[in-house]
Amino acid sequence: MIERKRNRWLTALFSAICAVYIFPLVVLLFNSFKTKEAITSQVFAFPTAQSFVGFENYLRGIRSIDFFSSVGYSLVVTLGSVALILICTSMCAWYLNRVGGRLCKGIYYLFVFSMAVPFQMVMFTLPYLADRLGLTSPWAIPLVYLGFGAGLAVFMFNGFVKSIPISIEEAAMIDGCNPLSTFFRVVLPIMKPTYISVAILQTMWIWNDYLLPTLVLDKTKGYYTIPMAIQSAVTDSYGTVDYGAFMALLVLAIIPIVVFYVLAQKQIIKGVISGAVKG
Repeated sequence: MIERKRNRWLTALFSAICAVYIFPLVVLLFNSFKTKEAITSQVFAFPTAQSFVGFENYLRGIRSIDFFSSVGYSLVVTLGSVALILICTSMCAWYLNRVGGRLCKGIYYLFVFSMAVPFQMVMFTLPYLADRLGLTSPWAIPLVYLGFGAGLAVFMFNGFVKSIPISIEEAAMIDGCNPLSTFFRVVLPIMKPTYISVAILQTMWIWNDYLLPTLVLDKTKGYYTIPMAIQSAVTDSYGTVDYGAFMALLVLAIIPIVVFYVLAQKQIIKGVISGAVKG
């Protein structure tokens, strides 16, 4: 009886916490269908017959920027960066963990230390370095994201690799697998839960990132990701913000990442259950 009451209280508590986190998104969604005057005067009110404008804000927001090109650039940057981070850091973590030794431990600690380095320490030299190395396009900037995302990814993969019985890899090598095929055929499928977790974290960061693309991408060639495009097009020549279009564009930018998170969240649960391996 006591256990049941405690579970009810915990359910109510976490439901309230979830409501607090979801509330700003609900307000954003409602305001994307309201007039500018209603947004500024009645931020938390539901759309009424007088304030409801349908999809006018969305159409105006899409027309105000090169929306589909920005979506394309964001997809190229996000998918390319996440794929590069997953493959490179998982192989790196596996190698460092299995080889061991002082050198590998030192390299691992350098990856961990990189998470503590503030981005502001490198943001002033980053544009110059990226320009000299030719990393100012959406197809090259994943190399920059690899450098900034490797610390957390290696840390997470390294922790999971420790739980994989080495006997499985030894059996694969006895069957004729070389180290590369052992990783891709044996280790990588077992690491699926961590792959999904790292992919979610990196995707949410890269898709929503504004500062790094703004510093690196060559804007003279029209390379604008979604956050950059929204920021550059929400004001008119007098500096007035079109809040309706701004809210609508934010909703459109959030939808893909929310859908991805919901779908991947189910895979995390399945991966944790099926990914348990005992040697």
